[in-house]
Amino acid sequence: MANEHIHHGGMGAGGLAALMTFAAAMLLYVFAVKRSNMKFSPWPVHRIFFWIAGMSCAAASVVGPIAERAHSSFTYHMAAHLLLGMLAPLLIVISAPLTLLLRTVNVRMARRFTFILKSTPVRLLTDPITASLLNMGGLWILYTTDLYQIMHHNWILLVLIHIHIFLAGYLFTVSMVTFDPAPHKPSIYYRSVVLVLALASHGILAKFLYGNPPAGVPAGDSETGALLMYYGGDAIDMVIIFLLCLEWYRCQTPHRSGRHNPAVNL
Repeated sequence: MANEHIHHGGMGAGGLAALMTFAAAMLLYVFAVKRSNMKFSPWPVHRIFFWIAGMSCAAASVVGPIAERAHSSFTYHMAAHLLLGMLAPLLIVISAPLTLLLRTVNVRMARRFTFILKSTPVRLLTDPITASLLNMGGLWILYTTDLYQIMHHNWILLVLIHIHIFLAGYLFTVSMVTFDPAPHKPSIYYRSVVLVLALASHGILAKFLYGNPPAGVPAGDSETGALLMYYGGDAIDMVIIFLLCLEWYRCQTPHRSGRHNPAVNL
């Protein structure tokens, strides 16, 4: 099977397992909300929407029409990449899953999770530079080497790359803006500088792919996919920029909102 071309968007056993996993994640979040509401003030309904939307975007990137065509079309692959590595992580970050988790578990377990959040490994992984290297560096390696072509012939590698794209995208997003507890949260200026550099890297890669298709990708398909990567990525990044600027504004004028967290009204 490792040497056959993989149709990774089909509804085989893997696709069904993926759908069940995402459905379970949605139901688990709703269950956690009900449990949390029994002890605390009502959990914002819109956060449930963001979680479900994020899970739906991730599911659409690995199962369904987009994922089905992604194995043969670089444009559809890039659409799946934007859903899995950028839009889904952003929506999930806004849904504040860690905050909900801490509201749901008992005090002893909450202290353990808090201890993990304060640990050195978490601090290193959520540092904007580390997260950017994992995210942007992984994309450069994927699209400028034979890895893109190889992954379509090895299902284990394909799954690992999808997991990396999602986790790296989540770490990058949460390193810039977060609605959850962040004991190691860097300054806004530091995050802003790294964000600009990361966006520049993403844009340069998109322009590079426009004129230098990955191995086995037709020029026209690569051009369309690169344009989607460039403009679609910019659209999602604008939301991150907005949230970062909103946080800066509220830090400068705390008397207007009473809080410094951009999650106050989101």
